[in-house]
Amino acid sequence: MSVGLLAIVDDVLTAALKASAKTAGVVIDDAAVTPQYVQGLTPARELPVVWRIALGSLFNKFVIIIPVALLLSAFAPWVLPFLLIIGGTYLCFEGAEKVTEWFGAHHTSEAAEPRDERKLVFGAIRTDLILSTEIMLIALDSLDPDFGIWMTLAALAAIGLGMTVLVYGTVGLLVKIDDIGLRLMKSPAKGVRRSGARIVASMPAVFRVISIVGTVAMLWVGGHLVIANLGETFWTAPHDILESATHAIEAAGPVVVWLADTAVSAVFGLVLGLIIVAIVAGVSRLVRRNQPANVAH
Repeated sequence: MSVGLLAIVDDVLTAALKASAKTAGVVIDDAAVTPQYVQGLTPARELPVVWRIALGSLFNKFVIIIPVALLLSAFAPWVLPFLLIIGGTYLCFEGAEKVTEWFGAHHTSEAAEPRDERKLVFGAIRTDLILSTEIMLIALDSLDPDFGIWMTLAALAAIGLGMTVLVYGTVGLLVKIDDIGLRLMKSPAKGVRRSGARIVASMPAVFRVISIVGTVAMLWVGGHLVIANLGETFWTAPHDILESATHAIEAAGPVVVWLADTAVSAVFGLVLGLIIVAIVAGVSRLVRRNQPANVAH
């Protein structure tokens, strides 16, 4: 490999690492959301399903997001905020739907039936499309605009591949920790068996926490996407409120400001999501009510 090519690779990887740092929050959200989709599956199907979702995530990034983002940023940059508003609204809807389920609401009639793997994988890939879109757009915005199309493409490809390996490698480890615990429980050493038993006993609580974190992440990321992109388009009021709230507590330090930003975004996301849930539930009831009449005709 020539010195010139090595220098280009070094530039690409350096730029990719710097841009990746700004996407860390969304990557954590992605890793927290995904394990929810494999809960309830048999242990033998967990890793194959994670693998299928990871392949779908790579398809999202390399076939849809990166080409479309580069084309739109070059020829129609004004479209990107509207796409992110739609994606953020969908995340708010999904998060709010899960919150209503915590309080006893049921949104599907097949809750007691085995989970449909195809639907499960499709739902996970659909959610990944929105989260991956934000990851890649944040990364694109963080790259040097004078980088050139091919260097930008190479950096985005490196970010997309690295983030996918990181997120789904973490998810794969999380869903198999209980199996590791079961194997430790078969060890001849008493201390190892005890550690294995503790791991297995703790996993239901761990997944409950992950489920809550994943739901809050959906609301936070979705709310933030909608607020930020509404502010860039036609309605600045939510963004102004968020800025005023964070401005008022700036003296408390960046951590407190970040927490306040996250809380306001999550509350906004929950309110917006609940509105969409109510609309969808109302439309569904109307459709069900009209079905017998349609059948009779």
